[in-house]
Formats: sequence, structure tokens, C-alpha cells
Amino acid sequence: MSGFLAVLLDNLMAAVISAGLASLFAAVSYVLLAAPDVAMAEAAIGSGLATLIFLYTIRKTNGGKE
Repeated sequence: MSGFLAVLLDNLMAAVISAGLASLFAAVSYVLLAAPDVAMAEAAIGSGLATLIFLYTIRKTNGGKE
């Protein structure tokens, strides 16, 4: 659901946070599927590092506004 929300939202910050939540949900499902190593990598890189890099970039570029 949050993956679709990330595509449909007009606000860039909200879309990035929604995409991070989608990645976090993927990490939880990896834990439920008994793949803790993949879940840790997804949580650290997918929902953590990538989201922070996107948020930093949006902030530095004024969110695409001119």
C-alpha cells in the first residue's frame, strides 16, 4: 500500500517517507520468512540509508521548487 502511495503523492517528502515505509515492511516480511540477514540488510540500506540520502537531497535542492 505504501508503495502505491509513494507513487501517487505530490509532496516529495511524503513520497520518500512512504517509500521508506514500504522498504521497512519488506524487511519485516523477510524476518517472517526466516531470512534475518536479508531483513537486516533491507532495513539498514533500504529503509535507513536510502531514505536519509533522498531526504538530504530533497532538502538541499529545495524539494524541486525554484
